[in-house]
Amino acid sequence: MSDKNVGQRIRKLREANSYTRDAFAEKVDISSKFLYEIETGKKGFTVEILSKISKALCVSNDYILGGRENGKVPEKVVDILECFSPEQMEHVQDILKLIQEMSARQAV
Repeated sequence: MSDKNVGQRIRKLREANSYTRDAFAEKVDISSKFLYEIETGKKGFTVEILSKISKALCVSNDYILGGRENGKVPEKVVDILECFSPEQMEHVQDILKLIQEMSARQAV
């Protein structure tokens, strides 16, 4: 897979997550040079690399490839939730319940 828009999306997400190119390349187990070539659309990458990049950035493969989310619950939200450990998920659920309760009160 190779596409300049895909590469730009990866770069923007990497920067939004405060990763240097070197640090992110190490996180997804590729060279900094290869990451640069992906981000500039000069080189393609495998599905395995796509999966590592998506997981590291907590977004879906669909978002990386097309810039869109599909489904009832946005895939991006699901991907973010999957980044939490089971212990952290208990806290996330508590926080989401509080947000839901606050939203229900405001709707009344």
